[in-house]
Amino acid sequence: MDPSDDLYLIAQPLAHATALPAHFYTDPAMVARDRRAVFDRGWQLLAHVCQLQAAGDHVVGDFAGLPVIAVRGADDVIRVFHNVCRHRAGPIASCDGLAAKSLRCRYHGWTYGLDGVLRSAPEMGSAEDFNVADVRLPQLAVRIWQGLVFAVVDEAHAPSFDAFVAGIDARLGADRGLEHYGHHHRVGYDVACNWKVYVDNYLEGYHVPHIHPGLNKLLDYRSYITQTAHWYSFQFSPLESGDGLYGDGDALYYWLWPNTMLNILPGRLQTNRVVPLGADRCRVEFDFYYTADDSGQARARREADLAFSDEVQLEDLTICEDVQRGLASGSYQPGRLNPLRENAVHHFHELLRGIYRNASAEP
Repeated sequence: MDPSDDLYLIAQPLAHATALPAHFYTDPAMVARDRRAVFDRGWQLLAHVCQLQAAGDHVVGDFAGLPVIAVRGADDVIRVFHNVCRHRAGPIASCDGLAAKSLRCRYHGWTYGLDGVLRSAPEMGSAEDFNVADVRLPQLAVRIWQGLVFAVVDEAHAPSFDAFVAGIDARLGADRGLEHYGHHHRVGYDVACNWKVYVDNYLEGYHVPHIHPGLNKLLDYRSYITQTAHWYSFQFSPLESGDGLYGDGDALYYWLWPNTMLNILPGRLQTNRVVPLGADRCRVEFDFYYTADDSGQARARREADLAFSDEVQLEDLTICEDVQRGLASGSYQPGRLNPLRENAVHHFHELLRGIYRNASAEP
């Protein structure tokens, strides 16, 4: 730990707050620190139930370096396992799939049931005291909320799930229930920045007039509101996009600790997961879900949405990579935050400070 951390981890009031120092974004030692203190103890989004409709349907993911797999069992229960064979660490599944009868490691063919219990292991008959039923994949705690599948590695040290999402259901209301979406589509971007740089950028609309000219035309920046809760924050703005995209209504952007974003627009849910890949690399996975409408007009809207989203994300990843270079340059000293526009960035940094303080105090 950097000797100056004690100073920078002291809680800061919003009106006098500064951003985190550069080494929290650039030090290679932060990768293991974040995995242990942040990601293993945080609820992470993995899938939507529309991707796991039938027994054997499965979705793979990466929980900050831990390969995981969500699968619907023959008993209709969705479980999340380590996607790591108990033989010699091969992958149980390499990609999402449908209606699998079992989960077979492609390295040596060890095969697990949909309940995670080993069913067969080729040519292991000469291994004394080896019983396939004794071998099972480690399992994560799972919660399904608004049709979204969340899991956590270390539930004992994670917030309760009810506290994690407290108040969101009431805000969304019955007319925007996220469980009713379908038409899944995924786009991923590899970004040369620390995962926290990407989250920082997401959490403020301060940059929208300067970085996103197209998006700025759709949103009312003067009415842009950002509010925080304990484990999440949300941004809200009136939206005017015309019938060719989303129509009129409002845009609601939720960030949930530590790395999940829900972008909720009329007729569309987009989820983002920020997956750390190193001190200066991350992958952002965008999953798009739409209301059930196969009309030509709806298909055209979906195509326009994907194109517009790609435009916005390329603008974001470009500035995030520029920021990462600035953080690594040796020039940067923590700058003051804008209390009006960067209150959610401050909220995120305060959560990080508290998590790091508590982790440092553990034996």
